[in-house]
Amino acid sequence: MRDVLSQIVRWWESGQTFGLATVVNTFRSAPRPPGASMAVFGEEAEGSVSGGCVEGAVYELAREVVASGTPVLQRYGVSDDDAFSAGLTCGGILDVFVEPVSREMFPELGAVAESVRGREPVAVATVLSGPGTIGARRVVWPDRSSGSLGVARLDEAVDDDVRGMLAQGLTGVRRYGSHGERRLDELSIFVHSFAPPPRMLVFGAIDFAAAVARIGKFLGYHVVVCDARPVFTTAKRFPEADEVIVKWPHDYLISTTVDERTAICVLTHDPRFDVPLLEVALRTPAGYVGAMGSRRTHEDRLARLREAGLGEAELKRLRSPIGLDLGARTPEETAVSIAAELIQLRWGGSGRPLTDGTGRIHRDGTEA
Repeated sequence: MRDVLSQIVRWWESGQTFGLATVVNTFRSAPRPPGASMAVFGEEAEGSVSGGCVEGAVYELAREVVASGTPVLQRYGVSDDDAFSAGLTCGGILDVFVEPVSREMFPELGAVAESVRGREPVAVATVLSGPGTIGARRVVWPDRSSGSLGVARLDEAVDDDVRGMLAQGLTGVRRYGSHGERRLDELSIFVHSFAPPPRMLVFGAIDFAAAVARIGKFLGYHVVVCDARPVFTTAKRFPEADEVIVKWPHDYLISTTVDERTAICVLTHDPRFDVPLLEVALRTPAGYVGAMGSRRTHEDRLARLREAGLGEAELKRLRSPIGLDLGARTPEETAVSIAAELIQLRWGGSGRPLTDGTGRIHRDGTEA
């Protein structure tokens, strides 16, 4: 919904009722992930739920839902007969929840949009099916909640689970009993998390850093470039970066927030910078710590880090030489190899050519 948020807020603020279709579950090779949304108002449509496969069918269903005022959970799949009508030619299956939205039906939408714009974590939990009120919503922030799913005990259980999902940036379906019992699964609730973008910290104001900053931004990271040399560390040299920091790298890393979603890319290529920096980085909870350099540089770096007191478990976290083996040479190619490694770690891919494998192409993240 983040992609269509600006438009639907304009419709919402003007008092209009529109249809909102959201992918809530996928199976096999579905083209778009849970959370992908398309909004429909009259003859206008914004966003996409399938990249084109079933957009026409969803558009018509959204118009019907607006007219009836009744939400619908619809499954779209593929068969030999309907692959080119309302099916997915890629062989995937999508569950799409289509609901009418207006100020009266979703009074918290303005607050959700404000939180998303302000980078405040927020999640929307919606009843999809079961004995509850279909379409009932609860909006959950780390420190407060609004709306109700119909039963106080269900609200309390969902609040606890949603805050855990929000901390990890997870979106997906959770199942409960009608009163929030976690051992039951009669009630399906879709949790749409809007966590701030993960951070990519790029250290070293060099050409490779500029390319990594560009691809990091493309992948959806909040990109920070940091170096101690002011003559090189400028916004003009790194226009894609969200922040450009002039500071000794290890001092900056000590002073900033790092979590499990943070990617740290050490491109300084100088022991004066990268050894103190990696000494700090490998003791943070960052999900990715990579460092540029040759294999000889890597071995020398490991020796220095051992002398600094890091243990083998900490050193094992270091991805060095950084990136996947793509034969990269230029800064842009190297940036692609780093991005490929980040994606591989996120989804658990093998890194081998898809043509050499069998079975599913897409993974759901729990297999990583």
